[in-house]
Amino acid sequence: MKSWKMIFVVFVLVLSQILAACGAPATPTEVAPPEAPEAPAEPTKAPEPTTPPEPVDITMWLQATVTEAGPPPDDWIAYDIIREELGINLEYVIIPPAGDGEAKLNAAAAANDLPDFFQVTSTNRGGERDNLVNYYELGLVAPVDDMFAMMPERTKNHYNNQNLLDLLTFDGAVYGLPAPPSIPKREGFVIRQDWLDALDLEAPTTPEELLAVAKAFTEQDPDGNGKNDTYGIGAFIEGPGVGRRFNFVFGAYGVLDVWNFVDASPDKFELNVRDPQYYEAMQVMVALNEAGVVDPDWPTLSKDEFRARWKQGRFGIMWEDFAALSNKSNYEPFDTNFPDGSWTPLPALIGPGGEAYYGLDDAQFNVFAVSQRAVDEGKMEAIARLLEWIATDGYYLLGFGEEGVNFNLDEKGFINIDGIDEAQAYSAPERQPFTQMRNQLVFYNTLAEISARYPNYTTEGGREMTPIDTYLSFFQSQNWVPAFAKLLIQPPANAADFERFYNEGIIQFVLGQKELTPESWAEFLAGLDGQGAKEYEAAAQQVLSDAGLLK
Repeated sequence: MKSWKMIFVVFVLVLSQILAACGAPATPTEVAPPEAPEAPAEPTKAPEPTTPPEPVDITMWLQATVTEAGPPPDDWIAYDIIREELGINLEYVIIPPAGDGEAKLNAAAAANDLPDFFQVTSTNRGGERDNLVNYYELGLVAPVDDMFAMMPERTKNHYNNQNLLDLLTFDGAVYGLPAPPSIPKREGFVIRQDWLDALDLEAPTTPEELLAVAKAFTEQDPDGNGKNDTYGIGAFIEGPGVGRRFNFVFGAYGVLDVWNFVDASPDKFELNVRDPQYYEAMQVMVALNEAGVVDPDWPTLSKDEFRARWKQGRFGIMWEDFAALSNKSNYEPFDTNFPDGSWTPLPALIGPGGEAYYGLDDAQFNVFAVSQRAVDEGKMEAIARLLEWIATDGYYLLGFGEEGVNFNLDEKGFINIDGIDEAQAYSAPERQPFTQMRNQLVFYNTLAEISARYPNYTTEGGREMTPIDTYLSFFQSQNWVPAFAKLLIQPPANAADFERFYNEGIIQFVLGQKELTPESWAEFLAGLDGQGAKEYEAAAQQVLSDAGLLK
């Protein structure tokens, strides 16, 4: 429009000049001045190049799923994805289990230098909550209530047990993220079937028969190599006293672990050591040790050393985790050494009073926490973002590896390794460092997941190995003692001294360093009372009664 106006103006001016030149009288004509053309629009500037925000540094300390394997390498693909897609520089540190891990965390806590996100560990089962309480009272851990809405899928699948959340709630706020173990009641009592067959023996059903079979395994060369190099029983200390690796002894007397959950009534709930049957179980332990049928190194062995020894054929009776025993990558060394060897699961031994308890179903679960320092530095949202990714897009990568390289998915969404290079399969020993987080942060116990993690396979001896059907299902079918309430019992004020007196006293009796007699046992119990045992019991009774758990 504006261009036409300009043409018209120019035309009028030219016409007036022509008429003037022809002598025509000039007629005054008001001519509007030409409109100024619009100023050209400012050229659109390309956006200034922006520097993406620096990735948030997140330090994560977790226990390993496979203690024998190391951490993932620095060039792990997951590190790159987490950095590029989530904006997080992840520093993943594997901490040792039990006492060493506890010491590492406590040292960091003392220096007010806890990692951003960490797994709380403890020397004793159930002590993770107690350690969390200590960190909470020191103001070193942050409430995590706000995180649940930030990670909806993870919360739905991982943090859906209100009872566990309640255990980690202090002053109305949740201070820990509870992740139940992927599989409950997963350990059990097993024996070398090939050794039984070689010596024409039956599996033991009572403590007396246990001693007889263990003695034969020790003295009669069950592996036929002509050497005196075997023991009947193998173990290591895992838990209070002699630990749960001797559940098959103490379960026969109804005195598993520290507390009497077999009869959890207000008038009978007390320390198991007060039960006369505990003394009887100790007599069996002393007899086994005096007979020399237990690997003599058991009081000082680590978990890894214990597992190396059964794979080397050192002993023929033990209490073991079903996966540590029968998963292909774990069983393979034993299978290589003993292709004709096999382990048979056994029911609980029957004690003189007819009792036969397998173990404690104590709802053991892993506890994770966010440090207050991380929250003060504004990292809570990034931690929640990472955990949600692990539960969603990162689930398969961290649980199994790369699809098509380490595993396949069938049409039902089940995992398989058909056509996968054996060394690259997610279940191969070489791949264990890449899935070290799986039991801590990834898996949440679906049937497809369990089947995928523990598939059937054929041993070198040509036997079909079925970890779930042969071992897990059998273990879970046994007579376990419900002991969820154990997690509410707080340690005494002098926990270190009490536990030292308790543990050292029991071990000294078993090893013969102190003679086990009714008098010496009574002296031991009096010593426990001197350490505050009665007050400890009264406090435990009170907290469980208040929770309605003693009836």
